[in-house]
Amino acid sequence: MDTTHITSERKRRVAAIAETGSLTAAVHAGLLPQFMNITSNEALVLGLLNQGIRKYIGIFGHGSTDLAEILRIYQPAGLETYAVHHEVLAAHAATTLYWQYGETAAVFTSIGPGAMQALAGSLASLSNGAGVYYLFGDETTHDEGYNMQQIPRREQGLFLKLTSVMGPSYSLHTPEAMSTALRRGLHATRNPCGASPFYLLLPMNTQPALIKQCNLLGFPCPTTTTTTRCANDLLFQESIDAIRKARKPVIKIGGGSRNCTNELLTLAEQLDAVIVSGPQVPGVIPFDHPRNMTIGGSKGSISGNYAMHEADLAIVVGARAVCQWDSSGVAWKNVQQFINFNTHTEDAAHYNRTIPIVGDARINLQHLIKQLKTAEFDRSAEAPTSWFSDCREKRQAWDDYRQIRYDNPTLYDEVFQKEVLTQPAAIKRVVDFAESIQAVKYFDAGDVQANGFQVVEDQIPNMTFTETGASYMGFAVSSLIASAMADHACYGIALTGEGSFLMNPQILVDAVEHNVKGMIVIFDNRRMGAISGLQWAQYGEDYGTRDSVVVDYLQLCSSVKGVQVHSGGTSPESLTKALEKGHQHEGLSVVHVPVYCGQDENGSLGAWGQWNVGNWCATVQKEHQELGI
Repeated sequence: MDTTHITSERKRRVAAIAETGSLTAAVHAGLLPQFMNITSNEALVLGLLNQGIRKYIGIFGHGSTDLAEILRIYQPAGLETYAVHHEVLAAHAATTLYWQYGETAAVFTSIGPGAMQALAGSLASLSNGAGVYYLFGDETTHDEGYNMQQIPRREQGLFLKLTSVMGPSYSLHTPEAMSTALRRGLHATRNPCGASPFYLLLPMNTQPALIKQCNLLGFPCPTTTTTTRCANDLLFQESIDAIRKARKPVIKIGGGSRNCTNELLTLAEQLDAVIVSGPQVPGVIPFDHPRNMTIGGSKGSISGNYAMHEADLAIVVGARAVCQWDSSGVAWKNVQQFINFNTHTEDAAHYNRTIPIVGDARINLQHLIKQLKTAEFDRSAEAPTSWFSDCREKRQAWDDYRQIRYDNPTLYDEVFQKEVLTQPAAIKRVVDFAESIQAVKYFDAGDVQANGFQVVEDQIPNMTFTETGASYMGFAVSSLIASAMADHACYGIALTGEGSFLMNPQILVDAVEHNVKGMIVIFDNRRMGAISGLQWAQYGEDYGTRDSVVVDYLQLCSSVKGVQVHSGGTSPESLTKALEKGHQHEGLSVVHVPVYCGQDENGSLGAWGQWNVGNWCATVQKEHQELGI
């Protein structure tokens, strides 16, 4: 094969695209013919570029060497490649790039274990509705014998079976099917009702295979699609009838409510309702707003759980039915009617006794508000009700409860044999510091995440990202790479336990390589604190969740040139000083904080009720059946 000639022709195409700004413009300008003989991988890169995808992250292997060559040549056309040291990290970074910045990236891997790692990491994008392309090398279609790293069974399309269980998938068995593959990928990653990852399997022999007379104008382009208002006005009338009967309405919000702040507050005033949030949406309702009862559920709040427990009407907006509140023993005990706003029919109709309002939540909320005005229903001008005042009392109780922990920031810890900061006090200091510099916060799974739900006090949305769908350890630290990939980056602080940090410590290398400016705060309690807490609550003893190995995280992290490390010490003041020093660094900084873990009630912000884990399952299931929701 004359690789020199092929490379020269590719560079000519790259130059034409760079000059005109797009593949379509280059064809219309006559710089490129509409029909060309190009390889499958070049068609893939051109097709993705046509969708605006120019950022690739992952690890090359023998299953993706040809893709690497295409990406190398196409850099002048605006493509950027971020080679990292773990496929799970790549998956998390791409998820955050979409979730926080609205940019779709492609994760690339080799065949076999690399693809399996990225597939596992894609749980986060699947759980949080992130549109990400996953490009996996796969076994050859000629079936010559076992390909290195394929699933070693004599059966076709085994990896396609795996990915198809997770989400929309396609195997490029035939190169000429590229346009179809890209169209399905476009529909998955740009779905206005909920984006999804798309898994594109690339057999190693079809990647460099030639597509003869490939139509360069045949690749799909993104189109503007939107969700619409629910057209059934009878459902809105039913909703108004239910609202008239209610005396204790609560609005429960999830991830689909992010752009509905004004509508939610207007509706809450009209109904004399209070608002309870899920963990993903701090700031959608300003923390200081009097109708904000903050978070609800097993890691909820006194006020949020009181509102859900006592409510007779639940208006659910953009939220899935999640076990940690629905089955926590704190929610919906007195609800007579649900009104559920969601783009997915299954979610909108999840509860019994539900009026499902399917479509764009913001548009439908606006219509309900308008209909309420037409019906002359408005409690906002009336004197405050006992429902609102009772909820406000519980909110004050929750604020007082938290303040006690902040006012008593240290406890004696048996592991460290000294007084150290508690998780609530340490997280509070980091959250306050992040607010002072307008930094975005990422919370890793575990005790840090659980206490973080309860600590954050965001006044605007999209300042906190916490991956609760899969609760993937290592997500937060991996998310920092997204700031290096984003067109308009924000300073980020990843709050992580030492266990989550050790899941993806390669962030230290990759952050330096890709010039990340951000911070990791490691909360070290030498155990899986969240699981120890569950074990104590359920069985009275913890087991298998402690670390006996002492790790010097300051020395470990400082071994990577370019990473600046600081000890957070054992007081709020020393932690603040460390954060200030870390922020001054023009790169990645790490702050290490030893934190208390034990059964002292001031050591955490508490868990509420029971949920469907361990020996609580029978009780939870029995209550769920009795409530009939």
